Amino acid sequence: MTVITPDWAKDAVFYQIFPDRFAKSERVSKQGLHLEPWDSAPTPFGFKGGDLPGAAERLDYLQDLGITAIYFNPIFASASNHRYHTYDYYSVDPLLGGNAALREFLDAAHRRNIKVVLDGVFNHASRGFWQFHHVLETGDGSPYIDWFHFNPAMLQRHKHWGAYPTDAEQRQLNSGASSLETLGYRAWWNLPALPKFNTGTPSVREFLWNVAEHWIKFGIDGWRLDVASEIDDDSFWQEFRRRVKGENPDAYIVAEIWYEAQRWLRGDQFDATMNYMVTGALLGFLMKDRLDDAMYHIGDYGRYLRPLDGPAFANRLDELLGLYDPAINQVQLNLLDSHDTPRFLSTAHGDQSALKLGWLFLFCYPGAPCIYYGDEIGLDGGADPECRKSFPWDRQKWDLDLQGYVKELIALRKSHPALRRGTFERLAAADEIFAFGRKLDGDSLAIVINVSDQTRNIDLPAQKMAWTDGPVSTLFGEKKVDAIIASGQIKGLKLAPHSGLVLTK
Repeated sequence: MTVITPDWAKDAVFYQIFPDRFAKSERVSKQGLHLEPWDSAPTPFGFKGGDLPGAAERLDYLQDLGITAIYFNPIFASASNHRYHTYDYYSVDPLLGGNAALREFLDAAHRRNIKVVLDGVFNHASRGFWQFHHVLETGDGSPYIDWFHFNPAMLQRHKHWGAYPTDAEQRQLNSGASSLETLGYRAWWNLPALPKFNTGTPSVREFLWNVAEHWIKFGIDGWRLDVASEIDDDSFWQEFRRRVKGENPDAYIVAEIWYEAQRWLRGDQFDATMNYMVTGALLGFLMKDRLDDAMYHIGDYGRYLRPLDGPAFANRLDELLGLYDPAINQVQLNLLDSHDTPRFLSTAHGDQSALKLGWLFLFCYPGAPCIYYGDEIGLDGGADPECRKSFPWDRQKWDLDLQGYVKELIALRKSHPALRRGTFERLAAADEIFAFGRKLDGDSLAIVINVSDQTRNIDLPAQKMAWTDGPVSTLFGEKKVDAIIASGQIKGLKLAPHSGLVLTK
């Protein structure tokens, strides 16, 4: 089948916002609320008070940065600061300002031609979700016993529910005991707060599809789907796509899948995935043996994260680009980090040159780049909850050099269609060097990255870029380049340690 993806996503520059930690507004009353100080260290359960009006008041900042699309972590009513514990799918959390605040944010963003994608948590709900709570109260007398996966012994009151487990029950869960036996229901990753939907039940399917349709009608521009592969049902996602695209054919559907996703990326389910496999390859190339052991245990990185030299990195990219149709590759959500990983700057042990090279690659590689809030001004942080710090709005705490670097890269991407829609051409890979080209019609650029500690002399095959003899010029990086093209080769190119260039003819 012909694969069709949203055209706007090919040109998008995304910014991921964790709502409780990005910005807060005086227009959402905090009177009487127990909130952690904004600048204090983040905790697993505490709230800082970020809200949607606060984010709306920062849209000028995002527009100035060059952002064209926003991905919000969950915003619906929930008793967790990350809001993956949804208890009302039709209500924006009152701590964020409620539904009216989302209406205001969408209108303000759309006036600036900024798209808005929401996080959809459809695999599991929370203990506070009405239908689940109803069964806890009434057992097998509830009309909703088919909405989740329940243990008949608990339903029939022969055993007590473990929704709030005892210490002994929690130890059983931690040792791998079945949540169905221990808690009385199937819980996502054995977490008692997250009962897993029974998406084989028709009424559950209709409920979730209706939620998806409702917010598309409301005006959002797409869905990021949490742990999408754990709803192991192609027909569910095919109908999800039909409903969403029926309301807005240009809606973007991007799934959280950390590994190969050909099954879901054939044009009938998702438009894209969060491209953690490219993230992993880039970490392996930039970090090599500096990768902490803990990184191998985050998400599904352990499947493929390993140190890579230039040729191995190039081969891995060829493999990844070959997995999917070019229309999919053009809209993959490419990222350096997220709320589920340590921030890149911390992974790199504070090495800003590695962060800059990561961004250079990301903004020149096929797909839609995504910046995790605060990375652009030097925010650091290890694994959850440290990666979810509050954004410091005191400009004296910003790294303006990093911010300027990102703005320049965004402007470069916007001014060159080849970086957004062009072909990808492998040019060179040796030791700690990697170079690739992007071409579209008359627009062609070569991107060269040196991750080594030494200045490197590099020759590149100009004929692959269809460049004729003569001097080359630098679009990004060191402004003076003495290299020339002769006999189909770019010769005399010198690249400083831990640096990159974007060249054109």
